[in-house]
Amino acid sequence: MSISKTIYLAGFDVFRPDAVAHGQRLQALCAEFGHTGLFPLDNQAPTDLHGEALAMWIYRANIALIQRSDVVLANLANFRGHEPDSGTAFEVGYAAALNKAVWGYTDDCRPLVQQVPCTESPESPGSWVDAQGYSVEDFGLPRNLMLHGAGCIVVGGPRAALEAMQR
Repeated sequence: MSISKTIYLAGFDVFRPDAVAHGQRLQALCAEFGHTGLFPLDNQAPTDLHGEALAMWIYRANIALIQRSDVVLANLANFRGHEPDSGTAFEVGYAAALNKAVWGYTDDCRPLVQQVPCTESPESPGSWVDAQGYSVEDFGLPRNLMLHGAGCIVVGGPRAALEAMQR
């Protein structure tokens, strides 16, 4: 029997057209495993805030949810390109700095160097560069080494991550 955890549900899922309903599905999934899910959209933003003031309110509210949590479960799938959502990456780093357990999930198990279009570096054979000439890391990991080092990354979705966490 696993101990009940409070889990912050990080990810670009907040940008989905059905974000609230999706958050409720993630929370129900957490409950199946005996945990409580905290979704960023659980917070009701004040209607009188706009622009940067609203952004800072959301930032503080999400930080508070991370601080309340035992675990961060992060959707680290690609978002708007070849990398995870930058806000989610920040939340993972913040949780790691607080010594919170971090579990991430992604749908692509290929090493990053196989996910990002790149070519072998003419200056450094055996290393890889993207179209702008920037190095593409090749550690055999599906995500950046810093995200990998912050916790456990599971290939699959949130259920697969919760199952791995339970083991």
